[in-house]
Amino acid sequence: MTTRSVIERVAFVALVVLVAIPGVASPTIALVLGVAFGLLADHPYTKQSKKLSTHLLQLSIVAMGFDMDLGRVIAAGRSGFVYTLFGIAFALIVGSLLGRALRVAKKIAYLVSVGTAICGGSAIAAMGPVVGASDEEMSVSIGTVFILNAIGLLIFPPIGRAFHLTQPEFGLWAALAIHDTSSVVGAGARYGEVALTVATTVKLARALWIVPLTFGTAVLQRDAGAPLRSIKWPWFILFFVLAAVTRTYLPLHDGAGALYPLLARAGRVGLGVTLFLIGTGISRASLAKVGARPLLQGVLLWMIVATATLALVRASMITM
Repeated sequence: MTTRSVIERVAFVALVVLVAIPGVASPTIALVLGVAFGLLADHPYTKQSKKLSTHLLQLSIVAMGFDMDLGRVIAAGRSGFVYTLFGIAFALIVGSLLGRALRVAKKIAYLVSVGTAICGGSAIAAMGPVVGASDEEMSVSIGTVFILNAIGLLIFPPIGRAFHLTQPEFGLWAALAIHDTSSVVGAGARYGEVALTVATTVKLARALWIVPLTFGTAVLQRDAGAPLRSIKWPWFILFFVLAAVTRTYLPLHDGAGALYPLLARAGRVGLGVTLFLIGTGISRASLAKVGARPLLQGVLLWMIVATATLALVRASMITM
């Protein structure tokens, strides 16, 4: 074993520990660190990393279900069911057309479209295993929406003020046009308390659409004529819903009341570690094969969705 390989092993373990510490590295930073490691070093644990990331991803998504209050989500979902449904369908259709026009790889184009339509990196993380996406495809897709998340967090509040959006209007726009829940919450908090409440509830209602979409995709992914039992069902999505039901209808009190937040926090930490592991799976050679087209697809799709949603909100065609 050479000195370089020893350093790479130590660095890999140290970075895993770093991103696993709560509050130290956001999902975006975890992914960036993983990509940086993959580009600068030879991965010392390729097979183990891929296997661990698959199982850890599913466990993390289930654990994050303990952070969802279905009562608030369902209430928001009832008021915005129709335009949320049409908004998701619009993003998927436009994303597919852009992917074809730009000749983006089919799986990446679909993942970027799903991330834009529903809930950013979480949707991509849930959908990736269903469509059989590779680490490179997952990294590029998640990286694309995370870049746009950061931009949205910065520019949405100034744009909202420039167009004199009320707090409910801004919260609705942010929830429908920003990818990731954390960025939606951040943008809403910067705009005001009412905007934060509206943005959070509508966004969580929108995020629930990952459940039927994931199962629907699993059905469509099966070979023609194959029986339903041959489908690789994403059962972890079902457990995610059960976790949310448990959190909502089986409240814990006294000392046990901290259990659900603790599980949700563990899920977010696990997601960060997963994104780091996924990021380490790409190299300069694999990244060169993908190119800049997925980023262009993501930017164009996001601009179209954000502009259309803003126009509809300002025209009071979609309201809370």
